[in-house]
Formats: sequence, C-alpha cells, structure tokens
Amino acid sequence: MKLMRKVRVKNAMGLHARPATGIVRLLQGTKSAVSFTYRKETINARSIMSILMLAATKNSLITILVEGDDAQETMEKLVDGFENHFGEQ
Repeated sequence: MKLMRKVRVKNAMGLHARPATGIVRLLQGTKSAVSFTYRKETINARSIMSILMLAATKNSLITILVEGDDAQETMEKLVDGFENHFGEQ
C-alpha cells in the first residue's frame, strides 16, 4: 500500500533534533519505507541527519510518503506525532 499526506510542522523551532529523534524512534518497528518532501527535496525519514537537513521551520508543509505492508498504521503514527508536536509544547 502507498499513502501520501501533507502535514504542517507545529513545533515552535521546526524539525530540530528532538522532533527528528522522535520521528526516527516512532518509525522503529515499522516496515514501510517512509520519505518526507519539503521544498522539492525528498529524504529518508528514518535518518535523523536527513530530517535535520530539510531545515523545515514552524508552519512548513511536509509531504509524507509511506509505502509498505503497514503503511496505514505508520501514516497514522506520523500524523499523530506531527499533530502532537512530537511531545513538545
């Protein structure tokens, strides 16, 4: 299964080290391939360094692409993470 969704970065400091670490941890144990696209750059969302290189600031619109057997569950986890600031407030 292949899913695509746009989400907005809600973290005050954008996708910095803490939310990037949260994303990578969230993806541990999932099987699907996950990528983020921002400003025409697509990265592997399982890499902290790649997420940081996006330099996505607050209110940036990120496209998530999830492809694999557990795509629905993985997408739900990611969308929930973005909605909840990856634990930051």
